[in-house]
Amino acid sequence: SPPDKRSQHHAMLRGYDISDLRARQITSQDFETFDLILTMDWDNQALTSELAPTEHQRKVKRLAEFFQSSDATVVPDPYYGQAQDFELVLDLIEDGVSGLIQHCKKQLG
Repeated sequence: SPPDKRSQHHAMLRGYDISDLRARQITSQDFETFDLILTMDWDNQALTSELAPTEHQRKVKRLAEFFQSSDATVVPDPYYGQAQDFELVLDLIEDGVSGLIQHCKKQLG
């Protein structure tokens, strides 16, 4: 299924078209394929870490670990919230992605 219509709406207000995104379950192959697997909250962090082989545990991080201006520890699920909750999620994702880009730049030298 596509993202929640409210998520799509608020993202589009910021110029992000997320209508073609689709979620899927993490597979064991993902730990081999990807260098980094980001989770949004503690529950998904725990479940993903549980699935990750020992040698790939370091690949599992919360997006919140890359926040530059927020003190939040997770990106909350806005599903049962109001418009401002969807805006907060976008603020946090933008903050985390900005921090992730800075992290990658440092890693690349």
